[in-house]
Amino acid sequence: MNRKKVVLGMSGGVDSSISVYLLLKQGYEVIGVTLNHKKEESLKEEIDSAKRVANFFNIKHRVIDIEDIFQKEVVNNFLNGYSKGITPSPCVICDERVKMKILFDIADEEKVYYVATGHYCSTEYNEEFDKILLKKAEDSKKDQSYMLYRLDSDKISRLLFPLFKYTKSEIREIGKNIGLEIHNKKDSQGICFAKIGYIDFLKRNLGDSIKRGKFIDKDGNIMGEHKGYQLYTIGQRRGLNLKLPRAYFITAINPEKNEITLGEYNELARKRVELVDFKSPIELEKIMEKKVIGRPRFSSFGAEGKVIAENEKIYFEYFEENVQNAPGQHLVIYYKDFVLGGGMIVDKKIFS
Repeated sequence: MNRKKVVLGMSGGVDSSISVYLLLKQGYEVIGVTLNHKKEESLKEEIDSAKRVANFFNIKHRVIDIEDIFQKEVVNNFLNGYSKGITPSPCVICDERVKMKILFDIADEEKVYYVATGHYCSTEYNEEFDKILLKKAEDSKKDQSYMLYRLDSDKISRLLFPLFKYTKSEIREIGKNIGLEIHNKKDSQGICFAKIGYIDFLKRNLGDSIKRGKFIDKDGNIMGEHKGYQLYTIGQRRGLNLKLPRAYFITAINPEKNEITLGEYNELARKRVELVDFKSPIELEKIMEKKVIGRPRFSSFGAEGKVIAENEKIYFEYFEENVQNAPGQHLVIYYKDFVLGGGMIVDKKIFS
């Protein structure tokens, strides 16, 4: 395979665009790839932006239609998750099953060894585990290593992350200095396939299955009416539209009864959570030997704990109780800024 070429995922934004520039400076021949997951006007604008950037740098550019696989693997998974009363992580699923998979497929088709993205993270050889592993970006505020934790070892070793040592302001400054028209383009916000907002997206796609139901306390006493369990998440406090004497939090969701349980903040605390669909490039026994950090959602800084295997199940046990463990989210394990793997949270205590 050609190690002088690299396939780069291009979204039309400033991060992937400056990635082109940095890779060219390093001497790579870049093949830009834009993935079109939906035939709509907003996506057409992003694709056109990526095309203009490719022309600016005079690189080969391909647009790949992924609407069918994106609907099956990402959108349907998202809708099914909320229908089950859990909080899905669509970006993690997309990176594993769609975006990175297709970029590597194209690299293999083009006989290119390296694949690059505009993610803020890096890869590095770790002596303790004798593996090339994902590693957090130098700018912890922008770190995106969490999203890629499910990638296999053979893919991790082929990844390039040109932005790993930069801050976002530095990336914008580079774009300005080289005359890139989109250097000050706003970052995309929210879920890419639900620009209208995820609540409206759920209402539009789940339709009549969303029905009003009861808020209850842990003893079954009715505390009010909700608009449909699919529209709420574990740990939620705001947007309940209830006139109660103090703040309450969603502590359980029961899809079968269309009931949502409210309780105190401390009722969300967990010492141990079960992880399913666990994935890691490291042998489980080696991970269990280490004191690690568990990040139970992307926005979390994480907390210390250890990985435990009991009765053919895998758990993460915190040293101190943690309240951020919503089922459906992914808990990603870090050791000295290296990503060791993780899995999806299925805390049985959360369910009624």
